[in-house]
Amino acid sequence: MDERINKWLYDIKLSIEEIESFFISFEKDFFKYQQNIILKRAVERNLEIIGEAVNRVITRNPSFIDKISNSKSIIGLRNQVIHAYDSISDEMIWSVIIYHLPKLKEEINLLLK
Repeated sequence: MDERINKWLYDIKLSIEEIESFFISFEKDFFKYQQNIILKRAVERNLEIIGEAVNRVITRNPSFIDKISNSKSIIGLRNQVIHAYDSISDEMIWSVIIYHLPKLKEEINLLLK
């Protein structure tokens, strides 16, 4: 695999693991998440990194669009967090944390093997 793509996949993996690590200290509770601005911003920053890395991967090798589910949505979320931050809802980010990151983690781990 291309060395740069491997690095970006690893960046995705590290960002997912960092988001998961936040919930070691904080209970995975939506209402507590919603009230913790530092936690919210840390999660959003990692989602930005994930989106940028996915964008770089598929730009370098478009075949990864089929290997990373919802790659366009991941990039879209990154753009929304950065450019349309006022339209981001806590519920949307929470949904990503609970439902989408576990699947992305599985896919990235498979790609890194």
